[in-house]
Amino acid sequence: MTFTSRRSFLLTAASMALAGCSTSLPARNAPVPVAPRRPIIPPSDAELQVMYGPVEDGGFLIPAVPFQEIDPKFYRQRVIDPTGEPAGTVVVDTPNRFLYVVEPGGTAMRYGVGIGREGFAWQGQGIIHWRQPWPRWKPPNEMIARQPELARYSIENGGMEPGLKNPLGARALYIFQNGQDTLYRLHGTREWRSIGKAVSSGCVRLMNQDVIDLYGRVKYHAPIVVYQ
Repeated sequence: MTFTSRRSFLLTAASMALAGCSTSLPARNAPVPVAPRRPIIPPSDAELQVMYGPVEDGGFLIPAVPFQEIDPKFYRQRVIDPTGEPAGTVVVDTPNRFLYVVEPGGTAMRYGVGIGREGFAWQGQGIIHWRQPWPRWKPPNEMIARQPELARYSIENGGMEPGLKNPLGARALYIFQNGQDTLYRLHGTREWRSIGKAVSSGCVRLMNQDVIDLYGRVKYHAPIVVYQ
């Protein structure tokens, strides 16, 4: 069965929205992309030095990522599109820890991602309704109830100011469905060790260097498909 035909089995979004990347709902099985039709050639070492080197952005200096300690399959790289989605679509393959931006001509830009428990809580189709460089982080009340020390970053208090320590990193892309915020986010992280793994919290995280690149490729109101 092809990736495209299996989309008919795509489950609708969970009936309860996430609480700001902090509330988990049961994950359910859904189709995932098939393997590319030809071998992937990872970027060269020289390219990786540039891609994951230090970056000055928005008044912040993002440190270099020791990419040598990351599985090469999670490097940002162009691949044969395995999704069958139209160009411009963002596809999150949760089980395999990949995010694709589909390009014209049969290719896609692929990124390695880390999936927090909230990343398993939403699936379906939506749009990138809002894109924010250096966003503020506003933990929901449910998270503050578990971690009272976060109360100073509450919605009422205006959230955590942007910066390298902000859990949303250098960029955040906000997913809406049927005009409603799903509270599901694609965002940056300084925790490069979490890429390719299931982590304790958050939605879908990319290295800050990658989320900056992603931000530049994804248009306002771009469609997004999330598979579990």
